[in-house]
Amino acid sequence: MKQKINLLREFSIPLILGVVSAVIWANLEPAGYAGFIHDPVLGPFSFHFITNEIFMVFFFGIAAVEITMSCLPGGDLNPPKKAVNPLLGTLGGVLGPVGVYFLLNHFIGSPALINGWGIPTATDIALAWLVARMVFGDNHPVIAFILLLAIADDAIGLAIIAVFYPDPSLPVSPHWLLLTLMGMLTAVLLRKLKTKSYWPYLAVSGSASWFGLHNANLHPALALVFIVPFLPHPWRETQHLFEADPRDRSTLHRFEYDWKIIVDFGLFMFGLANAGVAFSEFGTATWLVLASLVAGKTFGIFLCSFIGEKLGFPLPDGMGKRDLLVAGVIAGIGFTVALFVAGEAFTDPDIQGAAKMGAMLSIAAFPAAFMVARLVGIRKRE
Repeated sequence: MKQKINLLREFSIPLILGVVSAVIWANLEPAGYAGFIHDPVLGPFSFHFITNEIFMVFFFGIAAVEITMSCLPGGDLNPPKKAVNPLLGTLGGVLGPVGVYFLLNHFIGSPALINGWGIPTATDIALAWLVARMVFGDNHPVIAFILLLAIADDAIGLAIIAVFYPDPSLPVSPHWLLLTLMGMLTAVLLRKLKTKSYWPYLAVSGSASWFGLHNANLHPALALVFIVPFLPHPWRETQHLFEADPRDRSTLHRFEYDWKIIVDFGLFMFGLANAGVAFSEFGTATWLVLASLVAGKTFGIFLCSFIGEKLGFPLPDGMGKRDLLVAGVIAGIGFTVALFVAGEAFTDPDIQGAAKMGAMLSIAAFPAAFMVARLVGIRKRE
């Protein structure tokens, strides 16, 4: 039974089922789907609010665990020089899609679509990790490279939402960020008091961070990103990315181990809440987002990491330029966070639907990665 559950999580089945369910429901009964997503279901809160404003806090909290551990001695980002090339790849994975989007929009788009430039900056963490393992094998250094890149550019995607996609009717109120700062200081105090349970960090510090971001009119999904690094943890990395070990009793790892299964299966909710796009909503925004993800990511990541290597910041040991090329293709799977950003980038439901369709179609990078790997002679490590 446990093996079956792990198989469902590993292949992102809950997320895919949520996406498929949303697409079918939105096309067969659009009014019923819209009512379920946006009408209040728990007090004044809609299913969409509960999913995107609360559940996604834990999604990005788990990502923050991986970044925290990677920065410790023995981690993939320590010493800092090891992180330079993946972070340059991240830069390329953001600038490349943005450049392609603006270029294509100039020739085939319109001014109404300009605001979608932030959508293709994101990479789906779980699906990129899955595809990388299927192409390269479990222990290839490209796995950590892609994960770090995906986590970093998803954080950039959330920052883009906060800075460039604020609600025009709700201007940013930066003084509320003092509440987020208070949450961080509370987390420091809890750690000094040697608090081992992660619950006080979530309930006190996390809540303060969430309300600070929410009231500042910034997206509160980042709330735990500011708190997680303060959870007690080992002095050095003891496990690889996304390999939570139940025997590790540190507060940080206990949080990851307890919540990752909830996040993995909860992605069904995310897919259901965000992927309800009618087939009639194909449009120019679809092709702008899709082309920017697949072509922009591949070109940007390869170019910037290649330049980084020439400047003396090498790729991870055992990773070559062919691997880098395929990694760029894999990173073109925008999906989860691209859907998330698309929901914030456009208010027009038709344009938003077309943009979301492009984010979902980026799953085409899945077979494309296998084709490119075969063409350049990459074989999966057993």
